[in-house]
Amino acid sequence: MAKIVIVEDEDNLRFSLVQSLKKAGHAILEADAVEPAYQLINENQPDLVLTDINLQGESGLDLISRLRDEAYAGAIIVMTAYGSVESAIEAMKNGADEYLQKPLSLEELKVLVIRSLENRKVRSELNLYRRLESSRSKENKLLGENESWNQTVDLAERMASLPIGSGEVLSAILLLGETGSGKGMLARYIHDISPQKISPFVHINCSAIPATLIEGELFGHEKGAFTDARSARQGLFEFADGGTIFLDEIGDMPLELQSKLLLVVEHGIFRRIGGSKERKVNARVIAATNQDLETLSSDGKFRRDLFYRLNALTIQIPPLRERNGDVLLIAESLLESAATQMHRPGLSFGDDALDAMKQHTWPGNVRELANAIHRAALLSQGDVISAGDLGLAPGGTPGRATRASATAKARALANSAASADELAFDFSDGALTAESVERELIVQALRHARGNVSRAAKLIGMNRSSLRYRIERYDLDEFVQELATK
Repeated sequence: MAKIVIVEDEDNLRFSLVQSLKKAGHAILEADAVEPAYQLINENQPDLVLTDINLQGESGLDLISRLRDEAYAGAIIVMTAYGSVESAIEAMKNGADEYLQKPLSLEELKVLVIRSLENRKVRSELNLYRRLESSRSKENKLLGENESWNQTVDLAERMASLPIGSGEVLSAILLLGETGSGKGMLARYIHDISPQKISPFVHINCSAIPATLIEGELFGHEKGAFTDARSARQGLFEFADGGTIFLDEIGDMPLELQSKLLLVVEHGIFRRIGGSKERKVNARVIAATNQDLETLSSDGKFRRDLFYRLNALTIQIPPLRERNGDVLLIAESLLESAATQMHRPGLSFGDDALDAMKQHTWPGNVRELANAIHRAALLSQGDVISAGDLGLAPGGTPGRATRASATAKARALANSAASADELAFDFSDGALTAESVERELIVQALRHARGNVSRAAKLIGMNRSSLRYRIERYDLDEFVQELATK
C-alpha cells in the first residue's frame, strides 16, 4: 500500500494510529516532534504524512509549511484536538490536503488516507499533464514571416477571440491544409490564445480510432450499454466542456456518426450510448482535414449539412512550398531543438543544405522538414549538416525531370561507382521522376552488393546514412533483407 509517517506526541494515540494503519496494509514510520519527523520524511519520502497540530510546544503547521516549501509532493492530513475551523483553515492554507478532529475515528481515518492518496495521485498526474502541455505549446510555436502565413495566423487569432458558444450553437472552425502543414499546431494555438486557454484541449484523430469505437470515445456510454460496459463513462465532449475539442481528420469520420456530431455542433446536446438523458456541452469545435469535403459531400461520403455548418469559419493553411523564406527560418529552429535533445551543440547547416532546402518542394510540408532534420541531427558524422544528410540532392530534388536530365543523373551516379561492374538501367518511354530514377539506381546497387548497405553506398558514392534514409523512404527494407538471406 502506502508509506506513511505519523507525527503525534501522545504515545497511546500514536500506538493506536500505527497499529490501525499497519493492519490496513501500510508501512508506518513514527515521530513525536517536528524535527525528527522532518528528518524521517526527508530520508524516506513517504506517500502521506499524518501530523498533529500541537506537538510538545511546536506546531505541526510549521512542519507542513516547511515540507511544501521544499516541494514535498505527498499527501498531508492534520489532526487537531480543538476542532476549530480556524486551525483547520490555517492547515489547509499551509498545504494540508485533509484534516481530522479529535477524538479520532480510526475507520474514518483509514477512508481519509485512501482518499487523500488517490487525490494526490490525480493532482500529480494533472500537474505533469499541464507541464507537458505547456512544454509542448512552447515547442510548437508558430514560426513564419511570409505574408500568406501571417494572414493565416491573423485570421486564427480573430477566431480565437470569438465566444465558444452563441446561444445554442457551438463555435466551430474548419482548418484545411495538406498533410504536415500545421493544422494540429494551429488548432492548439487557437486554444492557447483564447479566453478558455486554462480549460481542457481535447484532441482526437478520427482516422486512428476504429469506426465501432469512435462514438463511445466522443460521447461516452452508460452502464450496461453493451457487454463490457460495467460502469458509465464520460466521452471526450464532456471532458472538453468549457474548452476546445479538436477533431483531426474529420473527413474520415463514419457517415452514420456525422448526424450526431451535427446535433452537438448545432444545439450543444448529445446522448451517451445506451442513455436517454440529453446532456449539454459548451465547447469550441475545431475540425481539420486534408481532404476536399465538398467533393466528399457530392459523392455522398460526407454529410452536406455538416459540411456547410463547419465551413462557416474556415482557415486555409498554405503549404510550405508557398511560404517563401519560411523554410530556412523553421529549419533553424528545428535544428536548434534537435541539437539540444541529442546533446549535439554546434550543429549547423552547410551552404548546400540551405540551398537544397530552399529548392525542395516539401510535399510533406513542415512534418517532412522536421523528420529530415531530426534524422540528420541524429546521423550526421560532423557538425555541419549537408544536403545528403537531409536526404536531398544538392540544389534540391525537383518534382519532375525530363528523360534526358533524369538519365544524366543516373549515369552520373553510376559513373561514381567504386566497382568495375556497370549498373544497368531499363527505363520505359514517358516522363520520369527523379525519385524513380534514384530508386532504380539504389535497387540495382543493393542487388549488386547482395544487400550490403555499406557496399551499395560505396558503389554510388553516397554516405551510408544517406542510403539508409533512402531505403526507408522507398520502402526497400524487406528487399534488403531478402537479398541478404540469399
